[in-house]
Amino acid sequence: MDPSKVEAILKWEHPKNVTEVRSFLGLSFWTLKTKLTTTPVLAIPDPPLSFEVYCDASLKGLGFVLMQNNQVVAYASRKLKSHDGNYPTHDLELAAIVFALKI
Repeated sequence: MDPSKVEAILKWEHPKNVTEVRSFLGLSFWTLKTKLTTTPVLAIPDPPLSFEVYCDASLKGLGFVLMQNNQVVAYASRKLKSHDGNYPTHDLELAAIVFALKI
């Protein structure tokens, strides 16, 4: 990592108004999306090898990560539909598994 870039980030001042906060959040979100979808994060799957699927559910949404050799191959999440919030925890966890396997 380039020390000059790290130093520049460490010297950033806190946002002082709403416009600066919005600018910072927009840049942060764009950077996060870029980092999560580029090659160093996502590995190319090797079909003969086994996969691992990690699922989770909460009262707000479902998500999963597909991994192979401790590297992320794919991930996805979605918000719960209005009626899904009525399900017990074990049904939500099962819904996360079904969601992962459908993708």
